[in-house]
Amino acid sequence: MDRSNPYEAALEAYLQEQGLCYVAIDETRRAMLGDSPVKNLDFIVHGVCGSRLLLDVKGRRFPGGPAGKPRYVWENWATQEDVVGLRRWAQLFGPGSTALFVFLYRLMPTVAVPPASPDLFRWRGEQYLLRAVAVEDYLQHMRVRSPKWGTVNVPMAVFR
Repeated sequence: MDRSNPYEAALEAYLQEQGLCYVAIDETRRAMLGDSPVKNLDFIVHGVCGSRLLLDVKGRRFPGGPAGKPRYVWENWATQEDVVGLRRWAQLFGPGSTALFVFLYRLMPTVAVPPASPDLFRWRGEQYLLRAVAVEDYLQHMRVRSPKWGTVNVPMAVFR
C-alpha cells in the first residue's frame, strides 16, 4: 500500500470506516515467491464469515479525459502483470481466499450519484464509487487493450 496514493489511502479509510480487519502491504520492495518476483497486492482483508480478500486497488477518475472533453467511460484496465500477480497471491493463500481488483472511481463534481448508494464513499471532500471484480472473473472476460503497454481490460457490457 502506498499511502501517498490517494486511491489506496481512500480505500484504507473505507476499510477502517467499515470496521474491517486488514493488513496494508508495504510496496517499497517487490515481494518474492520462491525465486521469482511478484507484484505486491495492496491489502489483505479478513472479511465477513472468515473470508480472506486479497485486494489490488485500481484508482480511476470519472469522468476521465481532459476537462474540456470528458470521457464518460468506467475504465477497468489493469496490466497483465497485475492479473498474474494477483492470481499467484490467491494460489499462495489457497482455498477461502478471493483475489479482487478494486476499482475506486473518484467522482468529479459534475457526476450526480444517489446519496444512499451503498458503494459511494466520501473521504477528504471527495466522492468515490467502489467496484470490485474477482481476478478469476476478470481473467475469464479480459482482452488485450494495449500490447505495447501490456494492459488488458474487460468489455464494458461485461464489467457492468
